[in-house]
Amino acid sequence: MSVEELLVYGKQHVHSDYAKILLAELINKNVLELFNCLNELVPEDKVELYKREIEALKEGKPLQYVIGNVNFYGNNFIVNENVLIPRFETEELVENTINYINKFYTEPVDIIDLGCGSGVIGLSLEKKISTKSVDLVDISEQALEVAKQNKEKLGLNANLIHSDMWKNVSKKYDVIISNPPYIKTNEEIEDIVKDNEPHLALYAGEDGLDCYRKIIDGLEEHMKDKCIVAFEIGYEQATDITNLIKEKLDNVQVIVKKDLSEKDRMLFILKNCE
Repeated sequence: MSVEELLVYGKQHVHSDYAKILLAELINKNVLELFNCLNELVPEDKVELYKREIEALKEGKPLQYVIGNVNFYGNNFIVNENVLIPRFETEELVENTINYINKFYTEPVDIIDLGCGSGVIGLSLEKKISTKSVDLVDISEQALEVAKQNKEKLGLNANLIHSDMWKNVSKKYDVIISNPPYIKTNEEIEDIVKDNEPHLALYAGEDGLDCYRKIIDGLEEHMKDKCIVAFEIGYEQATDITNLIKEKLDNVQVIVKKDLSEKDRMLFILKNCE
């Protein structure tokens, strides 16, 4: 079959944008290039793979899992059903964290990414910031395997630690960052998320705060004298998380930032940052 014939086939079954993205990925073109090679013949094995991938999309599998990768903060990361699909809001968390690091540090920093999943946060920071060390921590061995693949793909040096948050961590850090699970156990979420993405990385107890409690309980022990802590948060959780911080930490500054949708989505703790 030709590129044009496959596009027609794909558009009969899924959204035309998905059909184009899927085919472009399969034949190593960008989407715009497809229209310059409509008559090009596609090998039979790729034709069959395309049809299987179209069927997976029809059945509700997210596009990112079907193609097996996603662009995050300018780099291509491997993703599969063992890790969350990174959201744009998390890119905003990385961007704001980089701005704070550049503002308050001139020397290389020690960074930990708690609940790292595919590693997009910690590895993006390692790509953009001068670091002494980057530790990627996750309770899921399957997620750490994906993070390892991404580390190797990007040629980075991050350390992988299998741990339930702080349990197997002993160091102190300049930068502590996390996009932990924060959905309430009984909270309604989109079916495509609930049916495909790992629940271990989504849900965090009746109030959605279980993981923040674990992290905040160990912060004082793991913060250097000067430290930036960065959280992605649920848009209604800022007050509750701020109260948890105030119970455990003195003399820190807590800053809540909105995302581009004007929702409270990031929370930063600044310790001796001047």
